[in-house]
Amino acid sequence: MRADAQRNYDRIVEVARQVFRERGYDASLDDVAKLAGVGPGTLYRHFPKRENLLDAVMQSWVDKVNDTADKALAHEGSDRDLLVNWFVDYVELISQHKGGPAKLTSAMGNPDSPIVTKCQALARANGRVIDQLREDGALRDDVETIQVCRLVGGIATVADQSELDAAAVRPMLEVVADGLMK
Repeated sequence: MRADAQRNYDRIVEVARQVFRERGYDASLDDVAKLAGVGPGTLYRHFPKRENLLDAVMQSWVDKVNDTADKALAHEGSDRDLLVNWFVDYVELISQHKGGPAKLTSAMGNPDSPIVTKCQALARANGRVIDQLREDGALRDDVETIQVCRLVGGIATVADQSELDAAAVRPMLEVVADGLMK
């Protein structure tokens, strides 16, 4: 990619990240192009579909998901604390953009979703935590990773749409964790 094309690409992704955070994933792509200082044609040349731009915006997020799961698994303390803290981190991860929790949670488990790779990365990270707790004998045997993603994602969606703060969300996450523990 030419240097100027790479600069445009990077600028579009940076601006889109900001716009999506402020206005949600359904924000106007024409606004993204305008704020990035490029024409709509340049944006669509780099990102033919909205999902392509979402994918680029979310790549650094995937890396953060994996790092966060690594940190959760290194937690020293009770299994319940590990699970609740992971849930708090999970909610934070999917709540970085307005509307993000609903978009990610509704796409979870849908192989035809345009953001399937991001959902899979999140489910894998969640699965690592769930598997560790299952190996420790801390979780009920019937707990499935996708169920946990949807439960915690549902809480994150309510928090996002109701603009609840972390202090209001944590007790709900604790109820879910208590229901999963043996």
